[in-house]
Amino acid sequence: QSRVVESGGGSVQPGGSLRLSCAASGFTLAYYAIGWFRQAPGKEREGVSCISMNDGSTNYADSVKGRFTISRDNAKKVYLQMNSLKPEDTAVYYCAAEVRTRGCTVLAGPYNYWGQGTQVTVSS
Repeated sequence: QSRVVESGGGSVQPGGSLRLSCAASGFTLAYYAIGWFRQAPGKEREGVSCISMNDGSTNYADSVKGRFTISRDNAKKVYLQMNSLKPEDTAVYYCAAEVRTRGCTVLAGPYNYWGQGTQVTVSS
């Protein structure tokens, strides 16, 4: 069964860093776009960042620009490096995969495969 799996969540103090990973199971990420999304309690799901595994293009939500960096490891894994974390970054973070040969979007609609999510808590 094809799926994506997140890892790397945890608890950190404000100003700290975490790195999330997204890996595919049952398929290769070579012709996909990978997106990171988050959902905080009582809030709607928000697109955070995305990357095209094919052409390497990226997009970021304004709320994370300059603090988060998305990267890829060939066609195997995608990482989300989160620096200067704030309490408002607290959420369950999900990665998702979309069949796309060029570019990527932080809109959730086109994504086909979703992970189970990993909790990120930023608190002092």
